[in-house]
Amino acid sequence: MSEIAGQTGLRAGASAVVNESYSFACMRCGYGWEQSYEIEHHTDAAGHEFVLYVADGQVVPSPLSKPTCQNCDGHVVRIMRPGRVASARNAAHRPHRVPPPAGPVEAPAAAAESESESESEQDRPEGHHWHLSDLLHPFQRKAS
Repeated sequence: MSEIAGQTGLRAGASAVVNESYSFACMRCGYGWEQSYEIEHHTDAAGHEFVLYVADGQVVPSPLSKPTCQNCDGHVVRIMRPGRVASARNAAHRPHRVPPPAGPVEAPAAAAESESESESEQDRPEGHHWHLSDLLHPFQRKAS
């Protein structure tokens, strides 16, 4: 995301330049964009260090402090690593493969079923719908 450049192309007083790129996505309107910055490191007359963000040759505010959407001027902007907007755009233009619909699934029979339960299942017609009484049947007391 960042790379330190040599002393070439520095503004007056800059001690180093770091190049950084970011991807941005506006959470208000959905607009996405990418921007590269030259971050110039300077020292003022009192010896305090500060940085200048330069984009397209112009000094701009830090994109990390209060990013603004280029489309709607909204301030709810997500900042991501570089290349995220480009990869999302590329994915949107690729043909999507839709998997075929799944077929019917059969549940495996329990191995420890008693014979009486197996016989009653065989007597049921195909497509039997379960009722509450069917589910409570194993818990009913046998008359003695």
